[in-house]
Amino acid sequence: MGLRTKIGVAITATAALVAVLIGLVVHHRTAVNQLETARESLDQRLVSAAEDHAAGVDRPRLILNPYRMPEPLRRAADRGQRATYLDRSGPEPMLWAAMRVGDDTVVLKHSYRRQARNLRGLDEDLWLAGGVGTALACVVGVGLATIAGRRLTASARTAERIADGDLTARLRPRGGKDEIARLIHAVNTMADALAARLQAEREVTANIAHELRTPVAGLVAAAELLPPGRPAEMVRERARRVRSLMEDVLEVARLDGDAERADTDLRALGELTRRAVRAAAGHGEGNAEVRIVRDCLVETDARRVERILANLVTNAFRHGGGPVVAEVDGGVIRVRDHGPGFPAHLLAGGPQRFRTGSGAGLGLGLTIAAGQARVLGGRLAFANPAGGGAQATLDLTGAVRPAPPEGGD
Repeated sequence: MGLRTKIGVAITATAALVAVLIGLVVHHRTAVNQLETARESLDQRLVSAAEDHAAGVDRPRLILNPYRMPEPLRRAADRGQRATYLDRSGPEPMLWAAMRVGDDTVVLKHSYRRQARNLRGLDEDLWLAGGVGTALACVVGVGLATIAGRRLTASARTAERIADGDLTARLRPRGGKDEIARLIHAVNTMADALAARLQAEREVTANIAHELRTPVAGLVAAAELLPPGRPAEMVRERARRVRSLMEDVLEVARLDGDAERADTDLRALGELTRRAVRAAAGHGEGNAEVRIVRDCLVETDARRVERILANLVTNAFRHGGGPVVAEVDGGVIRVRDHGPGFPAHLLAGGPQRFRTGSGAGLGLGLTIAAGQARVLGGRLAFANPAGGGAQATLDLTGAVRPAPPEGGD
């Protein structure tokens, strides 16, 4: 049940409850006043009739010593009390009045049907007014809830866009100083602070990588001049790793901005996959199996596609387990291993730099792959299939192009 429905139901229920309570109070007070008025009128007539009877004057509708009368009224008259009683046991309500005059019991009775009919009419009017008021409150409540719900929904969507990486998303503040306006201001303030912090982090990272480029290049060149031997090989290997890490950091910094553009051409996706797997194998990561279910032509940036697939295959070997399979099915490429699977935080929020599930590496490989996929206009998804292991899916269906006719250029 959405917030709009909840607010509408709450306002409607409150209006209905108020209408019922008011109706009960009005009904009760009207019934009491009607009965008191009728009793006073009948009591006055009883006193006048008793005086006439004592003087020997006959009065019409005067009943003397009736055989049948309400028992509570009879007991009150026997005690010498003047009393009235409303009897509802018959086909129509009757109001009785009785008192003792000497040895006789003087009784008057009057139909209470008119008062009962008036009370029923009042109840019908109260029900109608309560229904109309409840319906009006429901309409007004749903309208107010709709307005508030739209503002809250806009706030939620903007927050989701910010969480997905769109740091330019903002809410348009409107007039007023209610709680929703404060929420909008808080979301915009949070987005500004987050954007400033991430921008500062990116600048620091890029500046550090740029400052290290020249020393690292000199270190790699110096390592190549060392005499052959195990120590020299260890120095060269460490220098190459530092240079590779520096290049990855610079690439992440470039992908964080909006300056990257894809240089597209028409390529066969199966061949791009084979080249990416060979590149990963050339770095000593291992051999992955390539399965072509349905090959196709894609208009995309071949270098970026190969970079994504090489990182996915490398990650599968380093953090997963063999066998590693790269499957091409139309414009979709799936890279699957048979290791422990992706960690929960990666499945929930995607890859994050400097955070890995195994404790090894800096988490830049999948971060670069996700950034390159965004530049290509594709989608990179991560999942742990039912059969075990981890599976990364690169969706490039938007770049699929039909094959040119045979004999054409």
